[in-house]
Amino acid sequence: MTTNGGHEPVFCTVVPPHVLDKLAQHEDPALADPARRTLERDALERTHRRLTTVIGAPAVAAPLGAEAGKPHRTICDARHGTDLPGVKVRGEGDEPGQDATVNRAYAGLGATFELFLKAYERDSIDANGLPLDATVHYDRDYNNAFWNGEQMVFGDGDGEIFLDFTLPVDVIGHELAHGVTQYTANLTYFGQPGALNESMSDVFGSLIKQYTLGQTAAEADWLIGAGLLAPRVTGTALRSMKAPGTAYDDDVLGKDPQPATMDDYVRTGRDNGGVHINSGIPNHAFYLAATALGGHAWERAGQVWYDVLTGGELSSKALFADFATLTVSAARARFGEGEELQAVLKAWEQVGVRTL
Repeated sequence: MTTNGGHEPVFCTVVPPHVLDKLAQHEDPALADPARRTLERDALERTHRRLTTVIGAPAVAAPLGAEAGKPHRTICDARHGTDLPGVKVRGEGDEPGQDATVNRAYAGLGATFELFLKAYERDSIDANGLPLDATVHYDRDYNNAFWNGEQMVFGDGDGEIFLDFTLPVDVIGHELAHGVTQYTANLTYFGQPGALNESMSDVFGSLIKQYTLGQTAAEADWLIGAGLLAPRVTGTALRSMKAPGTAYDDDVLGKDPQPATMDDYVRTGRDNGGVHINSGIPNHAFYLAATALGGHAWERAGQVWYDVLTGGELSSKALFADFATLTVSAARARFGEGEELQAVLKAWEQVGVRTL
C-alpha cells in the first residue's frame, strides 16, 4: 500500500494464468466460460491494483481497543457479486454460522495469524496487528482466490475443475503470505523475483497447513491446494514442493509445468515471466532443506526463510542466487556451522542454484 510504508499492492492469484488460459480454450462451454470470466475479472482487478498504486490506498490500522497479539478478522459475503468487501457476515469472536465457506475462511485467517505469531513473533501480516479481512462467494463460478494488497477474496469454483477455494488452508495461507512479502521484501512480481514471491507464499502456505495439522516434515504431503481440484481432474493439487511437475497431468489442464531444478528453468513472457512456474525451483530447495533437517519444518528451515524475507537485506529484485546466498548467511547467523547450514547448502546445490 503506497500510503503505508511505501509497499506497493500486488494482485496475486493462487491459480496461475496459464492454467486458466488452457481451460479457456476448451471446446466445452461449461469449462471454458468460467475460465474466461475468471481471466477477465482478474484483469480488471489487476488494473484496479495498478490504479491503487498511482492514487494511493488508505492506510489500514488495527481498530481502537484491539489487543496486541490477537487476530482481528472480518468475513464478508459478496453474494456472487464483485463489489468488495461485500456484506459482513462474521466478525472476530463471533460464533460459527451455517455457511461452511465463511467458517473455513475465518479459521484459515486464524491459522495463518497463529503460525506467524507463535513461530516468528509476528503480529499479523504487517507485524503491527493489521486486521485480516476476507470476502467469500465472490462472483459466479469464479475459479480463483487472490490477495489484492488489502484483503483476501475467495471464489466458489466452477464445480467442474475447481471446488471452493476455502477448502485448502494452505491456499488461504499462501495468499496472506503475499501480504507478508508486500510488507517486507516487496519482491517484484516478475521473473525470478516474482517466482521467489510465489515461492515464499507456497512455503508459508505449506507451513501453515503443517502447523495446523501438527505434522513433521516427513509427515507432510508438501502439496499446495490439495482438495481443490474437482473429482474429474487427474491430479492431486496445484503444485508439489516435493516433486515439482507432478501435481497434475490432465487432458483438460495439461501437465504441471513446474521445474524442480535450474536445468529445466522455463524462459517465458507469460505469467509475469513464469512466476508460478519457476517457483518450483526454490520450493523444492525448501522441501529438501526441511526434510533433511526433519522435525517441524517451521522451526528451522522455516525460520531461516523467514529471517531472509524479513531481515532487510533481500532486494525487491533479488534473483534465486541472491536469495540462496542470504539463506546460507541466515542459517549460519542463527544456528552456527551445524546441520542447518549444511542442509541449506546442499538443498540449493541439488536444485542447481549457486550460493555466492
